[in-house]
Amino acid sequence: MSWLRHLRRDRRTKELADEIESYLEITIDENIAAGMSEDDAILAARRKFGNTTLVKEKVRDMNSLTWLEDFWHDVRYGMRVLRLNPAFFAVATVSLALGIGANTAIFQLLDAVRLRSLPVAEPGQLALVSVAKNDHCCSGNFSARNSSLTYPMWEQIRDRQQGFSGIFAFGDTRFNIAQRGETRFVDGLWLSGGAFKTLGVGPALGRVLDENDDRPGCGSTVAVISYPFWQREFAGDPLVLGKKISLNGQPVEIAGVTAASFFGIEVGRSADVMMPTCAEPSIDGEDAHLAKRQDWWLGVMGRLKPGWTLARAQAQLEAVSPQVFENTVPQNYRPEEAKYYVQYKLAVKEAGSGVSSLRRSYEDPLWMLLGIAGAVLLIACANLANLMLARASVREREMAVRLAIGAGRGRLVRQLLTESALLTVAGTVLGVFLAGVLSRSLVTFLSTSNAPLFLDLAIDWRMLGFTIGVALITCVLFGLTPALRAARTSPGAAMKAGGRSVTADRSRFGLRRALVVGQVALSLVLLTGALLFGRSLRNLATLDAGFRGNGLLITNLDLTNLKFTPERRGPLYRHLLERLRSTPGISQVATAIIVPLSGSGWNDVIEVLGAPPQKNRLVPWFDDVSSGYFETMGIPFIAGRDFNERDTPASQEVAIVNEAFAAKFLKGGGGPVGRQFRIVSGPGQPQHLYEIVGVVKNAKYQSLRQEMVPVAFVAASQDKAPPVGVSLLMRSPDSLGSLAAAAKGVILSENPDILIHFQPFMAQVEDGLLPERLMATLSGFFGLLAAVLATVGLYGVISYMVARRRNEIGVRVALGAGRMNIVQLVIREAAILLAIGLVAGVVIAASGARVTQSLLYGLQAQDPLTIAGAAILLAIVSLCASLLPAMRAARLDPVQALREE
Repeated sequence: MSWLRHLRRDRRTKELADEIESYLEITIDENIAAGMSEDDAILAARRKFGNTTLVKEKVRDMNSLTWLEDFWHDVRYGMRVLRLNPAFFAVATVSLALGIGANTAIFQLLDAVRLRSLPVAEPGQLALVSVAKNDHCCSGNFSARNSSLTYPMWEQIRDRQQGFSGIFAFGDTRFNIAQRGETRFVDGLWLSGGAFKTLGVGPALGRVLDENDDRPGCGSTVAVISYPFWQREFAGDPLVLGKKISLNGQPVEIAGVTAASFFGIEVGRSADVMMPTCAEPSIDGEDAHLAKRQDWWLGVMGRLKPGWTLARAQAQLEAVSPQVFENTVPQNYRPEEAKYYVQYKLAVKEAGSGVSSLRRSYEDPLWMLLGIAGAVLLIACANLANLMLARASVREREMAVRLAIGAGRGRLVRQLLTESALLTVAGTVLGVFLAGVLSRSLVTFLSTSNAPLFLDLAIDWRMLGFTIGVALITCVLFGLTPALRAARTSPGAAMKAGGRSVTADRSRFGLRRALVVGQVALSLVLLTGALLFGRSLRNLATLDAGFRGNGLLITNLDLTNLKFTPERRGPLYRHLLERLRSTPGISQVATAIIVPLSGSGWNDVIEVLGAPPQKNRLVPWFDDVSSGYFETMGIPFIAGRDFNERDTPASQEVAIVNEAFAAKFLKGGGGPVGRQFRIVSGPGQPQHLYEIVGVVKNAKYQSLRQEMVPVAFVAASQDKAPPVGVSLLMRSPDSLGSLAAAAKGVILSENPDILIHFQPFMAQVEDGLLPERLMATLSGFFGLLAAVLATVGLYGVISYMVARRRNEIGVRVALGAGRMNIVQLVIREAAILLAIGLVAGVVIAASGARVTQSLLYGLQAQDPLTIAGAAILLAIVSLCASLLPAMRAARLDPVQALREE
């Protein structure tokens, strides 16, 4: 701690001076005692002691941390320099903040989505069990975001595995917690009994689920709620234990609240209510999956035993895979499906970071955006390096004086790097603040009403390390080269009058030109990417999907609370359709099982009667719709008729197909109308033979990116067992708000226990375009920012060139050069730099096209029109910026310029 006592310079200096004076006095007294005169004694003492100043410096170095003191002096001097140059400080800080903030925000999302571990005990020991994907995997009903196994498979895996000390099944779902009227959904999670024990997660209140809660035929049993749900719905009431909560109309007792840090096992979603898997039949009713061997709705996760690796666990599960799949073949599988099914193999992969459908959708766009943000930071660094080089030119005399009086070149480099570090610190602090705002805004941007996004954006060691690393690299990139160049200043040349031999340094100006060329090239790449992603979004948003989406309202009906048998549902649906069609303000209405562009789908294998045998299976998509569906959606008929009142459960089953179906499956044999096809059914499945009564235009089915696929529409009026829920599609010339109010009044007057949920059709379409909108918005912002930075850089270089060539320009004007000649001289310099940068940018953009191709729609990454448009836009803006110093040069007074010479 001794050096702390010497931080006060004045006190240390006085103590040292007193000590030296005391030593000299003692030596003088000794000399006088030896017989010297007083003057001789003083001179002898001083000769013996030596250079007092040198001794003070040596003692000071021995008794203090000189490097710390020098660093503090550098910091103080750097802060004073920056304070005296507020414009430079503001521009540099904002530029760095934008670059560092953008990179940190994107990395923060990547960290939360891809890199961060689950908030459970020892997450690195967790592994996910699934079916190894192949060309034939998998057939059945998939009803969850992370569905990879059926319940019978889970039972077999649980009983046969050897590599896990704990293993559990999970399934994501949504629970409706409203008892009547409009539905109110929360995210739910089915968990087998050992889930919390395996994860090492305890309760914040009450208890968590265990093996005793997950017993066959357990009924609704109990639920565990999450900490945020407890705070949000129950205001943190400690008496919540034992209270009832309605889940899909079933009252369930609350047994506990999970720890505050636990959000579930799916990144991007927060599980509000957790239930044991055995309760699924009592909650979901006839739509339950637990007893259906063909329903894929579960995932399986386990904790590896000590000494076991992923490879060893996979080898053990592969060995038992034949028994697992032979014992779980669904009864309704056709022979060819069963043949492939028994050949499946189980796979094991790391699961410490959880599972995530969000990861599948946004991981590639986020990595792409991180690369774009990195390029913006490079451009900002190049811009700041240019500014630092310009300031170094202004400060050459200062550096020369420092060198002349004994400062080392290394000391000057350290001083200038300290100034760069101060800028970096200021930019990083502001950038971290901007990153927090941007990352939260992005989470809000990506959230939808039906899928609220939950991400843990707390600062962790990865984000902290990334930000510090970016800051250090940034400091070196924009600060090192100007510092080294300033330190190589020749004192003699700099002290000459005017300093022309230094300021005219061609190598320095050449470096600034190279930096501008690099800025222009990277800016062109980013601007091209922004235009590509913007055009891709426009292609999707303006795509002719085959129907009219504007003015369309989706109303989801759920009859769970009515406890109606299937025989009573059909008449209720038909009666509701009749009432709604006669309601003022509702122009068209129809029902559908699969709403277009919802991401849901239903396909099956068919066989066309009278057609020759096909080498490949015929697998069209299906939908179950009412009469009036095509009129409501605005899908025109090409041939045949719509469904009508003659299409009943007792009549011949009929279907309407689209153009793609007719073109792919009904080649030859006359027109499509009147042809027949049947669904190839497995054992125990009902037989369906359909007669085609109409052909309609193609329309998008699951998503806008999907090609026009073959679709067969079957008549809802012929359903022998109508589902417990359907979607109403309604159109009105009035606003959607008044349409929803009118529909709600009619439906609830029919039966107040019907559950309803409204969503504008176009809101669903916009939700489906979120990845494209994210790329277009952020790439557009970054592209614009890059173009502005490159333009500022070019403006700075041209202004610097004009300032250093004032004498030459003055001579040219004095010898008769016109103003346009001077403007052309300056613009020519800017045009050369711009042309070189644009050529380099085109080469880089073309070579990196494959990286972006998968994220585009309707155009190629090397689209010449887009690249040319970006180049022209950047050239126009840059040349306009260069025109300002050119006009200033043209107005130069030659007398004044020559007087300076």
